[in-house]
Amino acid sequence: MRHGVFITFEGIEGCGKSTQARRLARRLGRLGIAHVMTLEPGGTEIGRKMRQVLLDARNKTLTPLAELLLYAADRAQHVEEVIKPALRDGKWVICDRFSDATVVYQGVARGQDRKLIALLNQVVTDGIRPHLTFLLDCPVEVGLSRALGRNMKGQDRFEKEALSFHRKVRQGYLDLARKNKKRFVILDAAASPKEIEAEIFLYVQGFLMRSKEFCAERLRAG
Repeated sequence: MRHGVFITFEGIEGCGKSTQARRLARRLGRLGIAHVMTLEPGGTEIGRKMRQVLLDARNKTLTPLAELLLYAADRAQHVEEVIKPALRDGKWVICDRFSDATVVYQGVARGQDRKLIALLNQVVTDGIRPHLTFLLDCPVEVGLSRALGRNMKGQDRFEKEALSFHRKVRQGYLDLARKNKKRFVILDAAASPKEIEAEIFLYVQGFLMRSKEFCAERLRAG
């Protein structure tokens, strides 16, 4: 890889991470910074087909192992087709969910083997890890209420899960963030979108100021 920057956004359903990922991408665009805005699952044409299977609430018989392997397949394609080339070209990659989501959703909440998940993630990412991860945290009830309000097509397969599932997801993310303090930034998702955007950009500036590969002065102008 050359000098690309890889930033991911994580959180429970309805936490606002997708909105903030798009806002950061737009700000980078205004600064003239080459970037790619992407997501998982579904960051490639092949991945979009897997996303349909994974999120379709009618797929009630999809097993936890099949779900895990579909996410791994989606990520393998995504890394090779989108993430690696962008980082190699020196671009920023802003990704709405990445491997941490599998650790939490399939590992913590679904109870799948953690060692298997770690192995799969290592293989399909080829060791690529985010430089910075923003975790937008809010109570489960708040997130699900937001998710239901925005989804005109009804709840997807994950939104239909029991509250206990979503509480495991939230706690799993918080535990993961506390174990990886150098990479994770926990944000209060109850704040206004503008406030969250500003806080995120402050962290991005701080990250770049610590990096000799990037010019912090350029970002302070933004």
